[in-house]
Amino acid sequence: MKRHKRAPDSPLPQIAGIDPVRLRLPGDPQGTWPDLGTWLTARYAGTRGAESMAHLLATGRVLGAGGRVLGARDPYEPGAYLWFHRDMPPEPRVPFPIRVVHRDGHLLVVDKPHFLATTPRGSHVFQTALARLREELDLPELSPAHRLDRLTAGLVMFSIRPEDRGAYQTLFQERRIRKEYEALAPLDPGLDLPRTVRSHIEKLRGVIAAVEVPDAEPNAESVVELVESRGGLGRYRLTPHTGRTHQLRVHMNSLGLPILGDPVYPQVTDPAPDDYRRPLQLLAKVLEFTDPVTGAAHRFESGRALQAWHDPEAWEAGQGED
Repeated sequence: MKRHKRAPDSPLPQIAGIDPVRLRLPGDPQGTWPDLGTWLTARYAGTRGAESMAHLLATGRVLGAGGRVLGARDPYEPGAYLWFHRDMPPEPRVPFPIRVVHRDGHLLVVDKPHFLATTPRGSHVFQTALARLREELDLPELSPAHRLDRLTAGLVMFSIRPEDRGAYQTLFQERRIRKEYEALAPLDPGLDLPRTVRSHIEKLRGVIAAVEVPDAEPNAESVVELVESRGGLGRYRLTPHTGRTHQLRVHMNSLGLPILGDPVYPQVTDPAPDDYRRPLQLLAKVLEFTDPVTGAAHRFESGRALQAWHDPEAWEAGQGED
């Protein structure tokens, strides 16, 4: 079996918890790229990154192995690595704290607020749980074991050591972890609950809303239970048996019970990223599993409460929370 060489260590440090971009130059048997600038121009052609990449090269901010500064006229070397930090636009700070629920030498479990993405993606880079925790807790090698939607609050797990990451990720991939969510949604007295909802959910890249595909083989399963009701509002326990994108939000909407504060289901409203007035009333409440590294039995519970239930007047006034 052919073994791949380990990539050299990065010559650039993290910035605010974000690793530099690392690229490996592909083979060039036809001699298409006489120099580094030609290849980078071709790679980023037609994207917003083209101008930024040219600027990084011109200002000496692209480095090779050992910290060597690379320029556009440097020869193209197939198999070589290069590193750089992208220029990112300013991000509004998500003004809510991340609460640490558990920390040992291997595992970090936190209680994430609404509006904070778990990991960098799109326009959310520095204002993510991963970047903030790396910096706040001085854990530069921290990595996510799974992801939680930006709009969903609650429990998220991270691996502290790179060598443990696969073990914790496998818990989720093999469904050896029990997840329980809490949601607030309209009450339908005529709806027979509890029930198991199964459907085929697809989420296309670049499209905000996921869709259910009729008559397709189910790939998503959720158990929906009504815990209690108050007026026309229900507090629901949701237990997902799979982990499709937006799964619980899609399944609740398909039952005619769209989750309060959802800007996508049933209708996309697309509020501003820094509009914190009406958080999605969905909470990752419980994580229960046997630790694959230490063998310890864990049960973690979020300390957060959904605002529309515990403080309905503030919710109606759009005062935000946390």
